[in-house]
Amino acid sequence: MKQFDLTGKVALVTGCKRGIGKAMALGLAEAGADIIGVSATLAPGSEVEKEVQALGRTFKAYSCDFGDREALYAFIESVNADFPRIDILVNNAGTILRAPAAEHSDEYWDKVIEINLNAQFVLTRELGKRMVERGSGKIVFTASLLTYQGGVTVPGYAASKGGVGQLTMAFANEWASKGVNVNAIAPGYIDTDNTEALRNDPVRSQQILARIPAGRWGSPEDFKGPIVFLCSDAANYMHGSTVLVDGGWMGR
Repeated sequence: MKQFDLTGKVALVTGCKRGIGKAMALGLAEAGADIIGVSATLAPGSEVEKEVQALGRTFKAYSCDFGDREALYAFIESVNADFPRIDILVNNAGTILRAPAAEHSDEYWDKVIEINLNAQFVLTRELGKRMVERGSGKIVFTASLLTYQGGVTVPGYAASKGGVGQLTMAFANEWASKGVNVNAIAPGYIDTDNTEALRNDPVRSQQILARIPAGRWGSPEDFKGPIVFLCSDAANYMHGSTVLVDGGWMGR
């Protein structure tokens, strides 16, 4: 199991306050990594911080609005100054705004694309270049089923997650030979805030559940294993891959 050991590694996880991001941070901490956590409203003393520290790992909290480009650059400057070496970057922060395509406003589109795609490109470029310079690093994006499908009433989200899939491969094509692994995880229908509207719709919820071969909605804890794998030496020959964690949805 040594190839899965992350002891001594420093992992930056965005969108780690709750849901999938929190589970990923805890999974990495369980494998031995120290955690840098960042979310829009993450404050010192959060639940994720307490849980990471209970595992014997350190946790440093930052707050950043990924929809604000100036705030993003300020965060990057700060975290680079505080942490000369970041071994793992997990690009999990994201948002979703729902409205039919004919009513999907510029404001909805711009906000989703800025947070889900633009900010992730900038953060990966700026932190990833340091990984390239030293010849090692692991980067994982959170993609989606809508990396492959169009969805309904979420055109901005679908476009952003399609872009994340392409961005994963684009970075991997350039950085694989430099010792940096860039991959993605595509969650299926998971019991999180993002799917609350779907789960509260009795008709749509049943339609979704009926298509999932595993027979259940996923849980954030289902992502601990995949994130540790992709951030460990066990995945050293994986580049540009998107790993589906969807209960079999895409195979149906």
